[in-house]
Amino acid sequence: MDNAVDDRDNGMGGGLLGRVFRSLRHRWNHYSEERRLAPLYSPDASNLDIDAHISAAVDWLERAQDAGTDRGVSYGVQFGSDWDPSYPETTGYICQTFVHLWLKTGDRNLLDRAVAMGDWEVEIQMPSGAVMGGKYGPDQTPAVFNTGMVLLGWAELIRHTGEERFKVAATRASEWLLSVQEPDGNWIRGNSVFVGGSENTYNVKAAWGLCEAGLALDRPDFVQAAVRNAEFCLTRQTANGWFEHCDLEEPDNPLLHTIAYTMQGLVEIGRLVKRQDFIDAARKTADVEISIMGPDGFLPGTQNARFEGPTWACLTGCAQTSIVCRILFELTKESKYREAAAKLNRYVMAHHDIRNTDPRIRGGLAGSWPVQGDYGRLLILNWATKFLVDALCLEKYSGSFGSTWGTR
Repeated sequence: MDNAVDDRDNGMGGGLLGRVFRSLRHRWNHYSEERRLAPLYSPDASNLDIDAHISAAVDWLERAQDAGTDRGVSYGVQFGSDWDPSYPETTGYICQTFVHLWLKTGDRNLLDRAVAMGDWEVEIQMPSGAVMGGKYGPDQTPAVFNTGMVLLGWAELIRHTGEERFKVAATRASEWLLSVQEPDGNWIRGNSVFVGGSENTYNVKAAWGLCEAGLALDRPDFVQAAVRNAEFCLTRQTANGWFEHCDLEEPDNPLLHTIAYTMQGLVEIGRLVKRQDFIDAARKTADVEISIMGPDGFLPGTQNARFEGPTWACLTGCAQTSIVCRILFELTKESKYREAAAKLNRYVMAHHDIRNTDPRIRGGLAGSWPVQGDYGRLLILNWATKFLVDALCLEKYSGSFGSTWGTR
């Protein structure tokens, strides 16, 4: 059954028997693909050297930027395949990370790369001011979330280069976000066509980008629009800390990835505008994550309204949750947050392949563990790798990494 078979040749083109046959064939092909590709990613669980993992991840991100003909960062790589096209959304916040790395290391190459990312984002910005959804290509549609993510990068470049082109681009993008925002702070219009539904609570992370841009540009109206969205987000948090409408496709079982987006958006805006209620909301959710975390740092990849989920982990979300916990430690000085962040970092490092001979895989982070999990199945993702760098640098530099701590 390794080869495709035409159902019509077997008299199974329709009816129940045909559907059963096609289902079995699909499952077999799925299983065969997993058996062939999963072993290509082979982490060493005993290597928990933070510096080695940061170095390998940064090297992978640089290769991902150099892989194409533009200066964006490749979306990622399917195991056994070549680099995907550049991804505007995540290039925006990888730009932010590279600025932070330059500030810590003094490596001018990192700033040059960040500037090149920012320039590419300016070059492909849509006429409306929005950032396109999806991978870079000719069929461009606007996306609220992606626009907020690129604002994170442009805001850092404004602060540290002062270049007018980044100010102009960030202003246009921010004004577009305001133009499609509802009076209550929600975004229904302008959401990416690549995600389900019209309401996304995790857009509060895009609001964080808008808030950062507002501060960098001295535009209080942008900051207030971000605050309105965070206030709206609080109306979608349940009593136990779970968020409604907090997923790309399955609002009843959101990914840890999008839950963490929501926590980070709230805590970052709360810190910037001194709104304790935003920080407390993020903290309520983080406390539940800590309570359900396994001894090794495992968290379920999706979580229903009772915070129950599957036996696979979303490595992306684990790294993001580590970031949130570390920020909460810096704000509260409660050791449980520092300990949770360190535990999550160990879990992700144990599942980060930094010894692979294939440069498309080595240093990049898979979406899930096991790698056959339902998020980023059999894929290296650039944003997963970026979040790992942020999480590990927050631990390495004792919280003083990035604009959040001490670079303003």
